[in-house]
Amino acid sequence: MTEPQTFFITGTSRGMGTEFARAALDAGHHVVATGRDPERVLAAVGQHEELLAVALDVTDERIVRSAVDAAIERFGRIDVLVNNAGSFQGGFFEEVSPEQFRAQMETNFFGALSVTRAVLPVMRAQRSGRVITISSTAGIVAGAGGSAYAASKFALEGWMEALHDEVLPFGIHTTVVEPGFFRTDLLAEGSSTFWGDVHLDDYRASSDQTKGFFRGMEGKQSGDPEKLARTLLALTEMSEPPVRLVAGADSVVGVLRKAQQLDEQARAFPELTSSLDLDDQQH
Repeated sequence: MTEPQTFFITGTSRGMGTEFARAALDAGHHVVATGRDPERVLAAVGQHEELLAVALDVTDERIVRSAVDAAIERFGRIDVLVNNAGSFQGGFFEEVSPEQFRAQMETNFFGALSVTRAVLPVMRAQRSGRVITISSTAGIVAGAGGSAYAASKFALEGWMEALHDEVLPFGIHTTVVEPGFFRTDLLAEGSSTFWGDVHLDDYRASSDQTKGFFRGMEGKQSGDPEKLARTLLALTEMSEPPVRLVAGADSVVGVLRKAQQLDEQARAFPELTSSLDLDDQQH
């Protein structure tokens, strides 16, 4: 077994975060498991001598800093950050109020930024660390009825891709993970899934169809969260982990299809796209 590491994991009171925390503890690591209610975190993950449950609201920078300080006080370092906290804001763009859209970005995007901003100084001082951010297939492939969610995940993708090259010189590796449908409670309405609060007749039929799809998917997702948790542990043991990990057969299909579409779109109109340099640059 490798030397024990200290994991700092957000959103551990349910779903994938719980599985990530359990897997790390089972592998002999120290875990700082965070959530809005530490008691719910303990109830979900279970008592363990190498577990520190800490209150964390990723949208509150003061609380974020306090949680990181608590982790350092207990374990002295942070080796692996897992940005997992998130929610699903469903609804067609005009159905999602500006307040809902901003809230989605605050949780899924700016929350991950705040936690990472607080942890990176620790990792830079150590000259080592891993930042693993949970995105989604929706971070590569957007679809009707998920504009706010996709926007937050697309933002994560771009930020993580740039961050990789910024922190690598300090011995810090980053990986963005793009799960497909995994059998967690992300689709549980009222706790992790929310629908737009603007109602427009023009979208009603399509919106109802989209809601029906996601409601029908709950509890029938093909992905196994325990297997994904073990995969994340494997990432932390790799000397050169991937910049991206496409997680799940359904995600692989979706990302490969998107790659083909991008290739086709880039080549589609060369007379419009490849002839835009200044004339004196073409000789």
